[in-house]
Amino acid sequence: MPDYSDDHLKGILQRTKVVAVVGVSMNPVRPSYYVARYLGLKGFWVIPVNPGHAGKALFGETVRGSLSEISEPVDMVDIFRRSEAVPPIVDEALARFSTLRTIWMQIGVENEQAADKAQARGIDVVMNRCPKIEYQRLFGELRMGGFATGIISSKL
Repeated sequence: MPDYSDDHLKGILQRTKVVAVVGVSMNPVRPSYYVARYLGLKGFWVIPVNPGHAGKALFGETVRGSLSEISEPVDMVDIFRRSEAVPPIVDEALARFSTLRTIWMQIGVENEQAADKAQARGIDVVMNRCPKIEYQRLFGELRMGGFATGIISSKL
């Protein structure tokens, strides 16, 4: 797995304004839902993409059936799909968005072939990471108790 520097990930998150989230769920307990919602709350314009929910409203946006239905410029495509489903999504993103700067594959999602294709076009690729977790970690928003951080209060 590639080793992404904190500066690299922070740079991606700072420059990104519009994120198409592929595979977003309408179910608030699903990671794709709460990651997309979090990104929206942090000021990113989130465009939800899921063919099973196309036309429905989510976070004030209409869910698109595919990336091809998005006419707005997109900086980053965040993929919540199985690793084997990634290549056609990346192909569609590369064909559709001249402004694309990043392909981000969620935790558990990796596809070297698709990553190589995107990188050959000058697109940054992040695999097996979550932008919500990275945002919280890099911008000081992670809240962990003493046991999680290895710091135990003497007042316990």
